[in-house]
Amino acid sequence: MNTIITRYNTTAIALHWLVALLVFAAFPLGMYMHDLPLSPTKLQLYSYHKWLGITVLLLAVLRVVWRVTHAPPALPDNLSRGQQIASHVTHQFLYVLILAVPISGWLMSSAKGFKTVWFGVLPLPDLVGKDKALGEMLSNVHESFNYLLLALVLLHIAAALKHHFIDKDGVLLRMSLKGERS
Repeated sequence: MNTIITRYNTTAIALHWLVALLVFAAFPLGMYMHDLPLSPTKLQLYSYHKWLGITVLLLAVLRVVWRVTHAPPALPDNLSRGQQIASHVTHQFLYVLILAVPISGWLMSSAKGFKTVWFGVLPLPDLVGKDKALGEMLSNVHESFNYLLLALVLLHIAAALKHHFIDKDGVLLRMSLKGERS
């Protein structure tokens, strides 16, 4: 058993958990509000969902910039080459999706003719013109991306728990303030 004694830096940890928290709020909110009948409550929930989405997008951009400029701690030596590749591929797809999900939602709102106003005060530009067919297609894309993100997040959590409870190799502690600082 190879114990990892380094962790991500505090900025990476904070961005990881903040994005995770916002995604964990936005996803069930999106599921809940989707089938509600049109009402002031539904419109307010859509606003909250968009606020969360744009915030995730901004934090995801910061996260990607931070990740590109700061190397992560090394994976344990006992991981097979296949596990290392799976880890890297999964993380790359997670990064892509935490960017693609909010962008697809913003595109969908634009195509459907609904302005995105961040926190109710900062109107964001429409990314495409109003187009009903495009809006419906983007709605399907947004939904598909969300389910793919959900699947990858569940895989990510399962892998982290496996590493912590079965492998006991310290991988989970790399994203904790309790691990040693690298």
